[in-house]
Amino acid sequence: MNWSQILSNSLYAAFNATAIGFCLAAIGLNVHFGYTGLLNFGQAGFALVGAYSIAMPVHIWHWNLFACIPVLIVMSSIFALLLGIPTLRLRADYLAIVTIAAAEILRLLVSTPRWVKTTGATDGLQNFTGDFRNSIPFDRPRFNFWKTPITNYDLWVMICGWSLVAIFSVLVWALIRSPWGRVLRSIREDEDAARSLGKNVFAYKMVSLVLGGVIGAFGGAMLAIGNQSANPITFKTELTFFAYVIVVLGGVGKVKGPIIGAMIFWMVISFTENFLAGATDGKGFDLPTWLVDNKNFGFVRFLMVGLGLVVLVVFRPQGIFGDKREQAFDVR
Repeated sequence: MNWSQILSNSLYAAFNATAIGFCLAAIGLNVHFGYTGLLNFGQAGFALVGAYSIAMPVHIWHWNLFACIPVLIVMSSIFALLLGIPTLRLRADYLAIVTIAAAEILRLLVSTPRWVKTTGATDGLQNFTGDFRNSIPFDRPRFNFWKTPITNYDLWVMICGWSLVAIFSVLVWALIRSPWGRVLRSIREDEDAARSLGKNVFAYKMVSLVLGGVIGAFGGAMLAIGNQSANPITFKTELTFFAYVIVVLGGVGKVKGPIIGAMIFWMVISFTENFLAGATDGKGFDLPTWLVDNKNFGFVRFLMVGLGLVVLVVFRPQGIFGDKREQAFDVR
């Protein structure tokens, strides 16, 4: 078993486009859940809006990809308003129901063959990343990430993606430490107390929903750019659940929580996948076939990761950097 290659692939998975996209989605979810106490179960919907907001204008009207960024911001903000206006005055569980349903509705809409020329249906949209590729400042076509070969496109995605993570992390850090952020924390802990002090709780919740949704939309855009495809299968409900795992793993209500959580989550996923693939290839050390074989190791890796998360929740429910007090918010 080639341990150096396994470790190299695992380390690369902590920094690649998938980790970046989920990290941004988790940062937005942390604004909703960690700082405001909003139970948003539809972050996959915001990510889908972000991906198709950059892919469709390029595909249909041949826009420049970078000119689609304002479209992404506007469309994700509108989506947040449509979700928030009818639900944010009610209990938190209404938002959870509406968001998970809206995300699935959007995914099914872009998957329907009726609009195949517009959305690509189940095949998705490709060939919209030309402008991003043309912006690559490197002449060298390939690089090595330790023992993992990557293209100049992958490297440029990583540079731009982690720059976005840094920008949004600093933005969230500054906002949460402002008077606005302190009101958000008070809403999370006791909404009625914040309202009794004259704060417009609905407005604060709405701004939080829009901000976290826009950040999540950028995550979806980075997933589409990294995969060079805007495909509805990428934005299934499990994206939201993985984002929640990342937030809890890193620490709820901590700016660095989603960053470290995304890195660790995808590094562990990659390590277990590469390890099990090497342990079932019949070329040396092999695990018992009654436990795992080369046909089901993809499922076993999630069982192993899930077991690790259960252990984490039992022994450190606040996550790596979290504080138990950050998990106590009002959901009335």
